[in-house]
Amino acid sequence: MKVLALDSSGLVASVAIVEEENLLAEYTVNYKKTHSQTLLPMLDEIAKMIELDLETIDAIAVAGGPGSFTGLRIGSATAKGLGLALQKPLVHIPTVEGLAYNLWGTLKLVCPLMDARRNQVYTGIYAFEQGRLQVIADQMAVDITLVAEKLNALGRAVIFLGDGVPVYGEQLVELLKVPWEFAPAHLNKQRAGAIGALALEYVRQGRTETAAKHRPDYLRMPQAERERMQRETASREAAAHA
Repeated sequence: MKVLALDSSGLVASVAIVEEENLLAEYTVNYKKTHSQTLLPMLDEIAKMIELDLETIDAIAVAGGPGSFTGLRIGSATAKGLGLALQKPLVHIPTVEGLAYNLWGTLKLVCPLMDARRNQVYTGIYAFEQGRLQVIADQMAVDITLVAEKLNALGRAVIFLGDGVPVYGEQLVELLKVPWEFAPAHLNKQRAGAIGALALEYVRQGRTETAAKHRPDYLRMPQAERERMQRETASREAAAHA
């Protein structure tokens, strides 16, 4: 089983090829370029380096959200296009599950934090039991104080990772009553290698989808859509009181 994995859900752009127990290649960039500029060139570079024939890919895994609306659209469009062209199934990996998989095997709880702005994070709470990722609290968009409350209630040591850590780390430290750690630099951001490794588990469980049916999970409405609805609500209220 050979999986092409893509992650453009956050600040990082990452592409990997995973074949069973081997990470054949991974190209990860956390720099100031848009994912539309980087994702396909990164895949092309990997393909050249390992002499990859894309026809030999068995499935295409993509970080399916939550995350940056633009990043998710780019990743999903790339995965859908490749899936349709190559006639390969897609594996939709929840972004925060993929992040949590970076810390496979830890005995502590894992809590990915992605900055969702407006004092909220995209997050979930996970644990590894008998070598498998277990969902303790499914992915959600919530206030950081609620994250601390949930972790305090669970009463277990926790490791945090993700781009939300620099934003909310100090606030968390003040709120937490359980032991905590922040993951180191080489493990604390999205990596397509983790997406691909987790996708192998998904494939074994039959959790694939067609390219045509794939849709990203935004969890929240895009800001432009929220603002449009607010304007429409304000207009209706104004008309009602006229």
